[in-house]
Amino acid sequence: MANLASRRLERAWITNTQIEAARVALTRNMKRKGKLWIRIFLDKSVTSRPPETRMGKGKGQPEYWVATVRPGNILFELDGVPESVARESLRLAADKLPVQDQVPHPPPCRNLTTNEQ
Repeated sequence: MANLASRRLERAWITNTQIEAARVALTRNMKRKGKLWIRIFLDKSVTSRPPETRMGKGKGQPEYWVATVRPGNILFELDGVPESVARESLRLAADKLPVQDQVPHPPPCRNLTTNEQ
């Protein structure tokens, strides 16, 4: 079983609909097996004013929420599925998002009983 994550390579704002589309793609390809963690949170509101309104009178109403993603942020983690399925699922989810990503190889297992100096 693989424990893989999806790491971002660019800066972007990711909206709630983009995250939901990626989540649906992940869970459908995994056939609802394994475990999925979404490691980002929508914490920034984007406001806008109605068209053809005059200047002044305060800030507009919140239209939608975004998560600010920087290079190196991990968006999704998968566990409990084979590595080939996990990589394909993360590839499908990356197609739904506006930023490039990479799926790093899991770290090799080291023998922790040896004394390394």
